[in-house]
Amino acid sequence: MNHSWNSSLVRTSVLHEHKDPLPDIGRSFLGYASFKVGELLKSKQQLLTLSLRTSDGGKVVGTIEVSVVKMGEIEDGEADHITTDVQGQKCALVCECAAPESVSRKDNLPFLNAVLKNPVCKLYRFPTSDNKWMRIREQMSESILSFHIPKELISLHIKEDLCRNQELKELGELSPHWDNLRKNVLTHCDQMVNMYQDILTELSKETGSSFKSSSSKGEKTLEFVPINLHLQRMHVHSPHLKDALYDVITVGAPAAHFQGFKNGGLRKLLHRFETERRNTGYQFIYYSPENTAKAKEVLSNINQLQPLIATHADLLLNSASQRSPDSLKNSLKMLSEKTELFVHAFKDQLVRSALLALYTARPGGVLKKPPSPKNGTEESCPQDPPPPMKRQDSIPHHSDYDEEEWDRVWANVGKSLNCIIEMVDKLIERDGGSEGSSGSSKDGEKDPSAADSMITHPKEDWYEQLYPLILTLKDCMGEVVNRAKQSLTFVLLQELAYSLPQCLMLTLRRDIVFSQALAGLVCGFIIKLHTSLHDPGFLQQLHTVGLIVQYEGLLSTYSDEIGMLEDMAVGVSDLKKVAFKIIEAKSNDVLPVITGRRDHYVVEVKLPARMFESLPLQIKEGQLLHVYPVLFNIGINEQQTLAERFGDVSLQESINQENFELLKEYYTIFMEKMPPDYISHFQEQNDIKDLLENLHQNIQAKKRKNVEIMWLAATICRKLNGIRFTCCKSAKDRTSMSVTLEQCSILRDEHQLHKDFFIRALDCMRSRQTQGALNESDDPETGCLSDNKPTSRHFYPVALLLVSSHLLVVWLILSLALLLAKYQ
Repeated sequence: MNHSWNSSLVRTSVLHEHKDPLPDIGRSFLGYASFKVGELLKSKQQLLTLSLRTSDGGKVVGTIEVSVVKMGEIEDGEADHITTDVQGQKCALVCECAAPESVSRKDNLPFLNAVLKNPVCKLYRFPTSDNKWMRIREQMSESILSFHIPKELISLHIKEDLCRNQELKELGELSPHWDNLRKNVLTHCDQMVNMYQDILTELSKETGSSFKSSSSKGEKTLEFVPINLHLQRMHVHSPHLKDALYDVITVGAPAAHFQGFKNGGLRKLLHRFETERRNTGYQFIYYSPENTAKAKEVLSNINQLQPLIATHADLLLNSASQRSPDSLKNSLKMLSEKTELFVHAFKDQLVRSALLALYTARPGGVLKKPPSPKNGTEESCPQDPPPPMKRQDSIPHHSDYDEEEWDRVWANVGKSLNCIIEMVDKLIERDGGSEGSSGSSKDGEKDPSAADSMITHPKEDWYEQLYPLILTLKDCMGEVVNRAKQSLTFVLLQELAYSLPQCLMLTLRRDIVFSQALAGLVCGFIIKLHTSLHDPGFLQQLHTVGLIVQYEGLLSTYSDEIGMLEDMAVGVSDLKKVAFKIIEAKSNDVLPVITGRRDHYVVEVKLPARMFESLPLQIKEGQLLHVYPVLFNIGINEQQTLAERFGDVSLQESINQENFELLKEYYTIFMEKMPPDYISHFQEQNDIKDLLENLHQNIQAKKRKNVEIMWLAATICRKLNGIRFTCCKSAKDRTSMSVTLEQCSILRDEHQLHKDFFIRALDCMRSRQTQGALNESDDPETGCLSDNKPTSRHFYPVALLLVSSHLLVVWLILSLALLLAKYQ
């Protein structure tokens, strides 16, 4: 059988005691391609290049480079002191390949291939504590969602901002103060929309690499794109235990690098902005962030429900024209449900308060009320004009305003619906009476004139009876929508009334950080769904409770990284606004689609029909799936040493404490909502409660560089079927050190890695020697990737995280001397 490869180069390194021929490792790992080394080279290290052909002996599709090294020797000739004898063999096997997508049959699915590309694989063989061999396949892949999600999100922002600008224009006549403010707001908002459109245009031009390297983190056109977004996967095949997959999404900390961190990050900037806005004497009406978010929510509900109600009303009239009782009942049921949701949306006190605020902003609205008819809902009550409006701590109150008018207008929608329901009941009862179905009427009385009319116009009566009522419902609904939209748009105007440039720049910064965080989340969710698609417990947890998403931060609380951590904390927290919805793919396009608005996003994940059919009914019916993001940060580099000795680590401590409470809350919900039989089995297999208590104690201990917090949080996340992220400034050195340490710890604790091989396994995963030389053009951080050599940032050598104690002391002395000289 012919087999085509996407990559033409396979780099393989084998460490083996040179006395027996090498085993045939290619057949199990590379599928159709296989190779054997028949004779070992007796020199210290030599390179043998072999041709790779298809299984039928066809053309050469690649080459293999085999390097043979004596155990106990390394590339520079220094002795390796860690040796072991397992079953009489001194053998450790390492194989790296630029693997095609078909290395794993699961990876061959279009669903996963639409998200991941350019996988780089390494194969290890390590001894277990009982002198058996375990095989480990390590894979790293890029994700095309690095660019797809930001483009989707920016398009959504542009659409939302254009809609908001149009609503501001339709706000109606305002007093000169508010009208000038509105014009100023529209000018700035139009500039913001143009900037978003320019960024989207530039992103659409990006081709080539599917991830943003750290060298590009300061580029304005790539602000919304996450840094170094990759999947790091470890597949373990143990001799006694079940095969296991361990996934970690690695990505640079979501942060606005182009905006800079001179004034701090989002956490500090938002707090400062809100404090100044609350205490300022500027002439505007203060609404809390909660009220502003509520106004956006109600406006979104209005825009969704109004067309739905109109559609169901037309369907009701269509059923009436066909004189179909069953269809009429179904249409009425849908109309009633949507109208009740519509009426319920306006029960909040914010709407009536906003109506009053808008009334005072109308020309002459403060002086007197506009005239109204005697039978209207408003009555003229001339009052002395109040003093000029200044900044308000709460919603203004005016004695001229008739607050009951809104209640009457709002209640008319419900009354119109009740009239329609009564009429439908009467029509169905009369229809039953005319067909001789006695006893179907509850009242037992008929209107003779109506009955005669039915007999006279059997085909037109239902439509003619319902049409005026439907028209009244639409008119009442239109009046409610018009008033509510204008008043709530006026609330949004207040959000921009204070410090226009600063407000919009904060919105931009938050959008940038959120875009980077969301791209990683969507990638992690899709991969987790794919790997756990046949796990009933996971799927039940997914739609019953939701998923925990744990971010491991390695940022220091020193210099610019403080601002990065503040950005990241807000970006991760904002992911609570995201819900997922799984739909069936109708074409080959399975890329996710984002809908919604700021503060409420829905990510639609498309699954092929065969995979979609295996899902639980609740998920297939479109139930929203929620995530619970948590962030735990521990700085581990030398800058963190300075921060802990001479700086402030309160930011890290508060973030860890806040997110521990969120993790504990998720565990409580998990234990309450999952079925008892699942919980009993889960508790037998896991000790989450003890782990949580241990995590809490470590957070409270405030120990320097307490990496135990990271290990405990990661363990809890894995046991709760969560999604794991590891982040540092650029997702390179610190991230790779953390991921490889975590992988080796898992092999030791979960798969009985031989105790003498822990350090060797760690060195092997971090060593450059096992890869062969990489060209500079193959390094994603120093140059563009070549087409046939996708590489991994986790596999090149990393510097030591901590300098020696002597160098550290010298550095501290010099730093203090420079600081003293600067301030003298």
